[in-house]
Amino acid sequence: MPTMSSETTLIPVAPEAVAVDAVAAPAVPAPKVRVPRRPVHGVLLLDKPLGLSSNDALQKVKRLFRAEKAGHTGTLDPLATGLLPICFGAATKFSQVSLEADKGYRATLQLGQTRVGGDREGEITSERPVACDRAAIEAACARFTGLISQLPPMQSALKHNGRALYEYARAGVTVERQPRQVTIHRIDIIEWQADRPDLLVVDVLCTKGTYIRTLAEDIGEALGCGAHLAGLRRIVSGPVDLRGSVTLAALEAMDEPARDACLRPVDVLLADWPAVQLGEADAARFLSGMRRRVVHADAEHVRVYGPDGRSLLGGAHVKAGELIADRLLSPPEVRALRRD
Repeated sequence: MPTMSSETTLIPVAPEAVAVDAVAAPAVPAPKVRVPRRPVHGVLLLDKPLGLSSNDALQKVKRLFRAEKAGHTGTLDPLATGLLPICFGAATKFSQVSLEADKGYRATLQLGQTRVGGDREGEITSERPVACDRAAIEAACARFTGLISQLPPMQSALKHNGRALYEYARAGVTVERQPRQVTIHRIDIIEWQADRPDLLVVDVLCTKGTYIRTLAEDIGEALGCGAHLAGLRRIVSGPVDLRGSVTLAALEAMDEPARDACLRPVDVLLADWPAVQLGEADAARFLSGMRRRVVHADAEHVRVYGPDGRSLLGGAHVKAGELIADRLLSPPEVRALRRD
């Protein structure tokens, strides 16, 4: 009778079988590396690129700075470029100030052609000859200066049920909208030539919520030839403009210290408010929310500083000789800004 061996018998395996099994094995995903965030305070004047939404631009900038807290101060739709102030840290407390501020735009109008949505992305709906002179253009611009009523266009960043109207428009959905009152402070003709009458470039200074594509269409109809918005660039937001702004591409090419050097002080958004300086005792009480007596004329908005005249404490208003806080920085924020 044969005996059983205690030795293990090795069975050869074809190399091809090993290779097949190795390829078929699921890959183990590499663990995600969490980027540490840091406190950042200040305002970045971003020159937003074409094709990027304001929120996408904000998120890219926030990641580049590794910032704990950030927000933008007025939506630009993807077809617009230009000034988009980004607030970090303590500056986010004053982002509403920039949202409410007047805006300035440089708009390029293509006269003689109307398009779906009022911009160059839409299909052409009509073409008419352009037969006007500079006097007619000046008269048309004057007609839309002052308080006017506008119907928000579907190709706008106005939100409906949490989504921008331009998202509905791209899906072929039309949403009911209500007219709104806006004020056009000024329309300046920047470029128009009689030998190229179909191209008109204007600078527009207006209140928040003004739709420049709607304005372009209205000017075109007033001229009898129609128009659409061929280009739009925001150049002013409240007291800040494109001077000293930085592009996203430039930020991406910088190291962190260079990016930090691009930040403006928190109070850059309040530069057109009168300033009030408090002594040490009054500054401490003001930061606790107490009203203070000041020698100052009544004012709807003032920026308030500590004894050194440089440490921002917050925003307030003055009524009947009393300084009344509206938006306060926390003591840690004041200290952080003082170090900056």
